[in-house]
This record gives sequence, C-alpha cells and structure tokens, in this order.
Amino acid sequence: MEPVRVAIAQITPAVLDASGCVERIVDAVARARTDGATLVVFPETFIPVYPLWCDGGTLGRWGHEPSQHAHALLIDGSVEVPSPLTARIGQAAVDHGCVVAVGVNERVGRTLYNAFLVFDREGRIVQHRRKLVPTHGERLVWKPGDAHDLAASDVGPAKVGGLICWEHWMPLPRQALHDTGEEIHFAFWPMVREMYLLASRHYAFEGRCFVLAAGMILRPGDFPDDWPLADEWTPDADGLLLDGGSAIIGPDGQCLAGPVHGEETILCADLDPAALTREAFTLDTSGHYARGDLFQLDVDRRRPRTAPSGDPGATS
Repeated sequence: MEPVRVAIAQITPAVLDASGCVERIVDAVARARTDGATLVVFPETFIPVYPLWCDGGTLGRWGHEPSQHAHALLIDGSVEVPSPLTARIGQAAVDHGCVVAVGVNERVGRTLYNAFLVFDREGRIVQHRRKLVPTHGERLVWKPGDAHDLAASDVGPAKVGGLICWEHWMPLPRQALHDTGEEIHFAFWPMVREMYLLASRHYAFEGRCFVLAAGMILRPGDFPDDWPLADEWTPDADGLLLDGGSAIIGPDGQCLAGPVHGEETILCADLDPAALTREAFTLDTSGHYARGDLFQLDVDRRRPRTAPSGDPGATS
C-alpha cells in the first residue's frame, strides 16, 4: 500500500434523480481532489437515495397504492450497470486521478439490487458487488445479491474491498475479504449511528485495515413535494432523517477523522501504510492468528444467471 489521502463525501443525494446524483458525485470528487484526496467514497445507495421508508408501517400492506407509487419512483430513479451514467462517474475518476466508490440502487429490468461500484483511476469498474441479504423491510425493495467481487481489488494505492450495511455482522463475508489482503475497506451505510460505528471499528481492528464508514445527510424537504409517503417517518430533533456520522478508522480501531453528524462535509484523512504492519504484530486473522489446518472457507464468487437476460453482469 502507498501513502494515500482519502475522503468520504457525506452529502445529500438528488433524491430519486439518478442523473442529478451523478452530477453531485462529480462535483464532490472535484472538491475532494482539491483537498488532496485520491480516493473518494459515497454512502450506501447514494443513487438515487436510501429507501428508508422500507421499514415504514404501511409498506408491506397488499395493494397499498402510495407504496407502489414510491417503489415505481425508486425504480425509475435507479441506475443500470454499465450505463452512460456510470460512464460519467468513471470519467470523473479519470479527470481527477481518483478512485471512486459509490453505493447505488442498481436496476436490472424491474428488479432492484443494493449494490456498490468501485472505479479505478482509469475509469474502469473494478468492483460491482450486490448486497448478499437485504435486511428486514429492505426485502420488499431489493433482490438478494451474490458473492461476485467479494474480494479485495488492487486499485493502485491500495487493495480495496467493501461490505454494505448489515453485511458487517456476517462473519464469513468479513473473513472472505480479510483473506484477500484488503488494506482499505469501504463500509457503506445509510448513516453511521453508534452501533454501525462500532461494527466499522471492529472490522478495522479484526481485519487490521483502514475503514471508511460512509453515511449520508437526508432531510424531509429533500424529497419531491408530491412524494407519496411523506407521512411515513418522523425526523429527529434536528430535522434530519439521516444524519451522516461518517468516520475514517485506523487498523487499531481508532478514529482518524470523524465521526461527523448533522452536516454535509468532505471528510479527509491521510493513511499511513506502516500502520498496517505495526498492527499485524498482535493480530492477523488470515496469517499467524489463523488456523488453516482446522478451518477452511470456500466462497462461490460466480454471478448466477437469475436476472433478466439483459443483465450485462450475469454469467452461467
């Protein structure tokens, strides 16, 4: 790993507008680069928003017209992979010499996945992961994903990988990433509340890697005026639905920057690769602290053909 300055873009998406979200990504990458960052991370499903209404009390009712309308709007605002919109993000990575990681609602036909994309400095999509198990009410929104790209990828300055939200409480995916030599981990969250920060710090300590825990800012007023589920939630005391909480964490589990709550920001930190080897002195869960003679982990990283035939990522 090289010394690298990293950034988390804790900003508000252009809700339900994929094109508008991409323009905010392009702008945030430019701002982060001005501050010296060459690796920029955005929160879970930044395009076109995290569907926090999925745990609302009425969403699961049969024939609930506002929920059906909301889901249709989410599908319409989501992004295909690859597409001209993902190419626009890739071009921003090229223009600014940055690695860019962003969470998306991925559209395949009329099916949605909770996914993330990692673009290298040449604008190529080097990781395209889909959340393994949507959590609780999310199962009405997203199809379960697979273990395709559940591995660290070398993007130049470091080997990077990521997990989405509650995947951080799945021990086997964590170990699968540790085993591939991950140095910088992307922890995609809608917001980083206390328990999510705990999971992110634990991941850094367990994996002896840097963790970028990314959350977004979202207010009721960020939704369209005719949003059909406007009565489905109650903001917290400061008027926010999602309050950020992003943090950059070292391999000892301590925060290098953040957490920052309640405001939009580009959160930056300089990562020292020597910290990785220093912390490996006492713990290396894929090396001297492993028992390969007793435990073995096999991962099927194939992408099954369970999506419509137009899915460019599907394989037999």
